[in-house]
Amino acid sequence: MSTPEQEVEYRQFRFRPSAGATEIFLVRHGESMPARADAPFDLVDGQADPDLAPEGREHATRVGARLAGERIDALYVTTLRRTVQTAAPLAEKLGLTPSVEPDLREIHLGDWENGLFRRHTTDGHPIVDRLWAEQRWDVIPGAESDEAFGARVRAGLLRIATANPDRRVAVFTHGGVIGEVFAQASRAVDRFTFLNADNGSISHLVIEGDRWIVRRFNDTAHLEAPLG
Repeated sequence: MSTPEQEVEYRQFRFRPSAGATEIFLVRHGESMPARADAPFDLVDGQADPDLAPEGREHATRVGARLAGERIDALYVTTLRRTVQTAAPLAEKLGLTPSVEPDLREIHLGDWENGLFRRHTTDGHPIVDRLWAEQRWDVIPGAESDEAFGARVRAGLLRIATANPDRRVAVFTHGGVIGEVFAQASRAVDRFTFLNADNGSISHLVIEGDRWIVRRFNDTAHLEAPLG
């Protein structure tokens, strides 16, 4: 005959954030316009500020449809318009006005701003090989240091978490920023491990005080992307 203690069942439960935690959906902006030597991008504080490409506007629409059914309490964008444009469909559906978090803008690429990073990557510039070997942005001449970039990204994210306890927020930001956030969250030895989030992808982080909990990375189900 079993005892009451033996009859107790200990189930597995789905994850739930603890009291005071902040859930953050990090959305990479949609695809931006291609770089062309004869049509340089506008600059904001020395950083390229391209519009979304037609494909990027479709990414934005799909992100809005995907997240419209979630409980989202606040929206954040950066100083660069591709994040504002990507957030627009969701902002309209939810009736929310995005706040601007300047510290979550993209890494400043110094002499390789305004499309030159794309060009040099395509052309196989030797510094690109060095960048991946050393996993440091500041091998690019004039680029923001990795330490400064990491510090400001962390500061921006913690500001959002502090302002939104027990809430869920969507942050529309950039590939370099998402890579840095998840490198910090996982304490990755290789700093560029999470650098390849797709345009329009959704990644999910929970901040509980000093703990950063990774829930998902580079979710593209709403983009109907094939596995691979």
